[in-house]
Amino acid sequence: MNANVGRIVTASANQGTTAKLSARGIAKRYGATDALLPLDLDVAPGEFVTVLGPSGSGKTTLLQLVAGLVEPTAGALFIDGRDETHTPVHKRGIGVVFQSYALFPHLTVQENVCFPLQMRRIAAAELRRRTDAALEMVGLGTFRDRLPQELSGGQQQRVALARCFVYEPALILMDEPLGALDRKLRETMQIEIKRLHRDTGATIVFVTHDQEEALALSDRICLMNHGRIVQLGAPCEIYEHPASLFAADFIGISNVLRGRIGAGVLETADGPLPLPPEAPELPPGAEAALAIRPEHIELAGPLTGRITESVYAGSEFRLMATLPSGTTLVVRRSAGQDVPAIGDEVSLGWDAGRARLLTE
Repeated sequence: MNANVGRIVTASANQGTTAKLSARGIAKRYGATDALLPLDLDVAPGEFVTVLGPSGSGKTTLLQLVAGLVEPTAGALFIDGRDETHTPVHKRGIGVVFQSYALFPHLTVQENVCFPLQMRRIAAAELRRRTDAALEMVGLGTFRDRLPQELSGGQQQRVALARCFVYEPALILMDEPLGALDRKLRETMQIEIKRLHRDTGATIVFVTHDQEEALALSDRICLMNHGRIVQLGAPCEIYEHPASLFAADFIGISNVLRGRIGAGVLETADGPLPLPPEAPELPPGAEAALAIRPEHIELAGPLTGRITESVYAGSEFRLMATLPSGTTLVVRRSAGQDVPAIGDEVSLGWDAGRARLLTE
């Protein structure tokens, strides 16, 4: 079993550092349904951890438990070393940014941002200083007197971010905050969130189902499925070294060739394929699969296929090559490279070290 399954361990660079957030055996059950199986989680101060997974994976339940919006069925939760398992949500010192922005429509931008400080009875001079600084930080200093309905979606999201950052919470939780934005605006806001994280040193737990968003923002990704952690690591580690077929398929695009273990090869319907040099030891006849990223497949090698589709994506072409068995491989070709036409027969191969031997 993979060592990451069911438990998140703080990255080695953070060992010896008191965790900003620690969950121990935290779990949630609704009747006969396990929404979240017991897991441990450590998030270091200043770290950006993205909880990623499909619908029903348990990621939102985990966020709700950390925020105090629901009570755990089992386990304990610590923030800065304090047991906050049963502390009410308004006393945890946690900032939350939702997809819906949750701005007060009758308050101006400035009034929305300073509201958390007013609730904490911050002195007037300090309140003005921190509100002004937060608005400048998100580039909305000249919008302070506008109402939310007078702003674009991206500007409203910036107000929500400023309102969260203004009172310097111990921990910031973001629940799919960019889900309502169009693609271009999402990418712009990703850069903004990354900058805010770098400039403030805030500790952020970010929940999303968008793999590209997770890869772009995170120090570490916590990949979840069926209420448990299936892999944890830096974005490049999870992308290049998926620990399971689920991880390979969910993070980016992977070509999967299934078969059974033979003598140094994987016996597939399209012929024997070499195993990676660092392949795990599996008994002869065991079911397994090779996962290869599209950018690692070359138009030269032992397999033969026919181009059945070609998609132009600006900087690259994505080719679909169908093998005799019916398996379709996705191949990426950079703009400027020779691109075969639909119907062309091609040879396909890859460096064995670029493939991953995985099981279900």
